[in-house]
Amino acid sequence: MSRPSNHEFQQWWNKQRETNPEVLLLKKPDETANGFLSLEIRTPTAESTVEKERTRSARQLSWVCLLKFQQIAGSLAWVTNGVVLLLRTANRRIASPNSPADSSTSRLYRAIKVFLALVLLLLGFELLAYFQGWHFSPPSVGSAAVLGFVERVYAHWLDIRANYLAPPLQSLTNLCIVLFLIQSVDRLILMFGCFWIKFRKLKPKAAMEYGDSPPMDEEGNENVDDYPMVLVQIPMCNEREVYQQSIAAVCVQDWPRQRMLVQVLDDSDELDVQMLIKAEVQKWQQRGVRILYRHRLIRTGYKAGNLKSAMGCDYVKDYEFVAIFDADFQPGPDFLKKTIPHFKGNDDIALVQTRWSFVNKDENLLTRLQNINLSFHFEVEQQVNGVFLNFFGFNGTAGVWRIKALEDCGGWLERTTVEDMDVAVRAHLCGWKFIYLDDVKCLCELPESYEAYKKQQHRWHSGPMQLFRLCFVDVIRSKVSLAKKVNLIFLFFLLRKLILPFYSFTLFCIILPLTMFLPEAQLPAWVVCYVPGVMSILNILPAPRSFPFIVPFLLFENTMSVTKFNAMISGLFRFGSSYEWIVTKKSGRSSETDLVAFEKESGPLVRSNSLYRSSSESGIDELSKLEVSKKSVKSKKNRLYRKELALAFILLTASLRSLLSAQGIHFYFLLFQGITFLVVGLDLIGEQVS
Repeated sequence: MSRPSNHEFQQWWNKQRETNPEVLLLKKPDETANGFLSLEIRTPTAESTVEKERTRSARQLSWVCLLKFQQIAGSLAWVTNGVVLLLRTANRRIASPNSPADSSTSRLYRAIKVFLALVLLLLGFELLAYFQGWHFSPPSVGSAAVLGFVERVYAHWLDIRANYLAPPLQSLTNLCIVLFLIQSVDRLILMFGCFWIKFRKLKPKAAMEYGDSPPMDEEGNENVDDYPMVLVQIPMCNEREVYQQSIAAVCVQDWPRQRMLVQVLDDSDELDVQMLIKAEVQKWQQRGVRILYRHRLIRTGYKAGNLKSAMGCDYVKDYEFVAIFDADFQPGPDFLKKTIPHFKGNDDIALVQTRWSFVNKDENLLTRLQNINLSFHFEVEQQVNGVFLNFFGFNGTAGVWRIKALEDCGGWLERTTVEDMDVAVRAHLCGWKFIYLDDVKCLCELPESYEAYKKQQHRWHSGPMQLFRLCFVDVIRSKVSLAKKVNLIFLFFLLRKLILPFYSFTLFCIILPLTMFLPEAQLPAWVVCYVPGVMSILNILPAPRSFPFIVPFLLFENTMSVTKFNAMISGLFRFGSSYEWIVTKKSGRSSETDLVAFEKESGPLVRSNSLYRSSSESGIDELSKLEVSKKSVKSKKNRLYRKELALAFILLTASLRSLLSAQGIHFYFLLFQGITFLVVGLDLIGEQVS
């Protein structure tokens, strides 16, 4: 049986002959070859191989270059579109006659405008001198050469600059550098304390723990004697967006109902919001929760007056502790079980403060930068002061107070806009101690618009200066130890509340631009770049996921220095804006896990926005109308911030002047810091409203 022909080999052979005829050569048989066909296989020569490799490499290189060019073109197009969109938004916001702007009558803004006019005049003068060649051979007043009028003026300017202006500026620069280094050392000590706490695993330990459910007595009833009476207060004012979630979070606390009373302290002046909150309270009352609604007709003293009025109720004397939550806070169901045990066996403990956690920290760039700042505040400042000093500033919410300690230190006072810090300082002077729990977190919101954040920061930085003025004598006369007095005056108030905003604004927004026009006064590069960079790295360590935002964080903190400096000055010298209290606007965001937990705990009651069927139909109709109005949002517009815009032009002008002196690091810092001021001044950071 014959073998079938191999067609595959034949096809391969024909293909090889067509593609490489020089490789396979058939030689004709000669007479001495006995009639056989000889096949000679030759390998390609070295020259042909190198030539093919070169051809292939050139082709690959051209494709790689084409691909790189396409990527660069795409990146340039993206950057160009972003810049064009930014310029269009800025132009539309500036040109629109309806764009609101901040006040132009403040003293600081008028001073900044004068400073801007001065630097523009100096820049024009320096440019003229540069193009005349006077930078390279400066004229002298005592020179024998004949000088023109402008050249003589420039010579006198150089003399005045070197002998009269630069020395005081250098002295102020040295003072700010010293303050800057002191504050940096304080930051390093706090970080070392935090590392030590992590290394030694130091944290407050409770004397007892509560189980999942109260123990039973012999008759089968719950024994709740170990559960102290707790009063829970929720102060709010026109909190249309967040009242439901805060009330729900408090009402589902895992605590015996007969041992807890909830006070909803409503200072709203909008009638529809009042009715909505009343309906929510009635809904939980029908569920069996002990909850009361209180509304003041005269809103005096803001939050402090609201809390003071609530603590004046007769039934408060039956309670041992009071937990306070602002309207946007959502404590976990086990909040009281994790905080109350720390009071057991510690009769000198007045406050247990917990950490804030943010549901919208990734909403935009502004919330990410706030998260960096507040993460450092809680994990480093509060924790270190709580472990080593047993004292820190009460954050105003997400904390539990011993009512006896509140009464001992005088209760809530309406004399400042930081009533939480006020009561904490007075309790500390009375000998009470505080505990901070970093592992107990309470969800809340961050301001998403720059307008809301700026107003919040103004209140947070003007209030401490009001309090420092009022309690300085009390601190000196108090019976606490000398170390506690030094800590309160020099660290708590002066260094962290007064010196920090002072040197930050003065050094980077005033002195640095001036040194460009007065080069005889020197500001070292390590002050401008290196030390602030190291401090920013330390600040971002408690929030390591935010490390890509380290440069925006550094620039934004310097930008916020103008707001903090203005607030500090207004609080210290009792200007009118220091006593202004504006409720921070909320968006009503909740985490999905919290919503699921609320649904599991409260069933259909929380999911429903209406009252039970026992309510009258007219009331349901009225509430339905209010729910519709609840969804309607007041028109919001992005603002223009004049102080930030003026400082942006000052820094950009100084960056142009630094080019004449070839100061590289100073130029880049002034350029990017000026752009940051411009972005903030045009309200391009945070929430954008179409």
